[in-house]
Amino acid sequence: MYAAIFDMDGTLVDNNPYHFKTWKNLFEQYNRVEVTPELYNEKLSGVPGMVIMREFFADDYTEEHMKEMFDAKTLQYKQDYAPYVAPVNGLERFLTELKHAGVKLAVASSATASNIDFILSKLPFKHLFDVIIDGPRVSKAKPNPQIFLKAAEDLGVRPENCVVFEDSLSGVKAGNAAGMKVIGITTSHTGEELQPVHRVITDYSEITERDIAALFEVND
Repeated sequence: MYAAIFDMDGTLVDNNPYHFKTWKNLFEQYNRVEVTPELYNEKLSGVPGMVIMREFFADDYTEEHMKEMFDAKTLQYKQDYAPYVAPVNGLERFLTELKHAGVKLAVASSATASNIDFILSKLPFKHLFDVIIDGPRVSKAKPNPQIFLKAAEDLGVRPENCVVFEDSLSGVKAGNAAGMKVIGITTSHTGEELQPVHRVITDYSEITERDIAALFEVND
């Protein structure tokens, strides 16, 4: 039996517009580069927050100050998004279907444990996930495959028997580098931008457990 590993931001929930807004505000406040949609998708989406802070702020601010800035950004994001947290269409049905088929499930997100709990505590299916891996639990961020390999290890499933669900370019690269099947969801990028993936969906109403199982049967 295969396992399914899900990114969180943009994959379980469509929260990237709220991350975009708060990153843009932070960069403007401290006179950094302009956060355009292109910059966000290429440099910020799917990247751990403190990795972003070190890349764009480390020349002028201490680690402690950057942590305070990031915490303030995170608080604003949570306040803005809290009333609107909702799963991507069809997700609860799809996760339940996978679970009933005996598929092991994991979340593997670059977000902090606090941010993951903020989202999952507001969704009705947190209990379906067997493993949850947050960004700080690994030393190398996406597009390095370490976080997905860690999820597979904790699930007790070989990487080649895992499928990754991702919305970000760095996440797709990480899934492919891990030797896993990759399903791209177009909350952040077009299907063309997400290639190479094994399948593209706009939401989970377009896919079933049988569709995923068929990806592995091709190699049997």
